[in-house]
Amino acid sequence: MEIIRAPITIEELREKHMHFFKSIVKAVVDIKRKVVAVDGELHSDLEKLLLEVGSSQDDLWGINIYPFKDRDNFIEYSALINIRPHQDNFSMEVEDLTIRKKIEDIVKTLIRE
Repeated sequence: MEIIRAPITIEELREKHMHFFKSIVKAVVDIKRKVVAVDGELHSDLEKLLLEVGSSQDDLWGINIYPFKDRDNFIEYSALINIRPHQDNFSMEVEDLTIRKKIEDIVKTLIRE
């Protein structure tokens, strides 16, 4: 598991952060601190890592990155940790379009072509 704070390439993501799955990288995005934790077996493992370094639970959102798909379709906004009735998110999907856009901007800034 690693926290990405500075940009890496999609090729680096493929080479260094695909230890658990062949076609996806599980990730958790801190939308306030603008960092992404990657390469955990479970989103909850990545969430725990970010909480240990000072992230706030309400700022963390789980996603899946598909590094072999085209850049416009490589983020899936789904994870068990996203079920948060207190934040009006009642499913595994990130439902708020504003939050989705923040996630997309952070991921595309930190994971470049």
